[in-house]
Amino acid sequence: MNSVVIRSLFTLVVPGGLVFFATVILLQFSSLKQSVSSLVHIYPYLVAAAGIFLGWRFNRSRLVFAILILALAERTLLIFSSGSSGSAGMGLAVYNAIAFLLPLNLAALSFAQERGIVNLRGLVRLGIIFFQVILVYVICFFPQLGVAGYLDYQPGSSSALSRLPLALPAILAFGVAFFLLAMRFIQRETVLENGFFWALLSVFFALAVGKIGDVSTIYFATAGLVLVISVIETSHSMAFRDELTGIPGRRALDEALLKLTGNYSVAMLDIDFFKKFNDRYGHDVGDQVLRLVASRFAQVSGGGKPYRYGGEEFTVVFPGKTVSETTPHLERLRKELAKTRFDAARSRRIRKKGGGLEKESRSP
Repeated sequence: MNSVVIRSLFTLVVPGGLVFFATVILLQFSSLKQSVSSLVHIYPYLVAAAGIFLGWRFNRSRLVFAILILALAERTLLIFSSGSSGSAGMGLAVYNAIAFLLPLNLAALSFAQERGIVNLRGLVRLGIIFFQVILVYVICFFPQLGVAGYLDYQPGSSSALSRLPLALPAILAFGVAFFLLAMRFIQRETVLENGFFWALLSVFFALAVGKIGDVSTIYFATAGLVLVISVIETSHSMAFRDELTGIPGRRALDEALLKLTGNYSVAMLDIDFFKKFNDRYGHDVGDQVLRLVASRFAQVSGGGKPYRYGGEEFTVVFPGKTVSETTPHLERLRKELAKTRFDAARSRRIRKKGGGLEKESRSP
């Protein structure tokens, strides 16, 4: 298993997967049920407060709206469907409507861009959320419209899906949402996209436990907690990782140097004539060169760890190595990089033609 696959799996599971599986395991122990019941009275409110505060402070509108949607869904289910999955009447209609709309909302938020909270676009998103609240009200209080009946369409009794308390439209909505989130994660392997996936899975467990109550509330709160932790992890990554190249940045280097003890070597590297290259081909193509060079530096041997120092300058730190021990690894890196080709003119043409698409052209 190569390093790329390992990194992708790590990004997928940490931190959202760890939080979700810890919750599942916690709820399996009957000896902890009393503690869970006590936790219900404070856990959702702490998560909601943290989510709204961090979303406002870090300008993460998706987190704020996701917390709002989860809170509305969880409270509505407790009011109308508490004690079951809504076995009949009003409770059943509310349960089916929320189970259908909630996964689609989370999937839509994962694709949305951060557009702020207190502005026109934020108000539009808020309006869409409350429009759905009215829609659920209409579906449930006006059964003569027949919408509630469609949402209660059940899978065939011979199907494995019949074991779930969810109706077929809700199952299909979750299936579509999981597919979209998986595609989103493949396109953008970020902690926040990973967080939406695990939040959706936690919501699925909340609705599939067969009873709306303390356990479902814990799962709803865990979905919010996963998103809160994902935003914190994303902010940490932005502070210590260079956004352009993806390798650790100057702040990470400063902290790494403070932790070094004993023998170590620090190599400073830069790209020759990079300013002239930028002036000739433009900064967009220059950014692609920086990404290419950084990807090569990330493969340095000898235990070295690369950092972007600034501009076209990079640093490689070799803990526990002398200068003579690191020189062969650096020379090998220089030769491999010298053999790498980059068609700057073609890359610029592709970018202009593709309307912002960045593409590298390199020889093996």
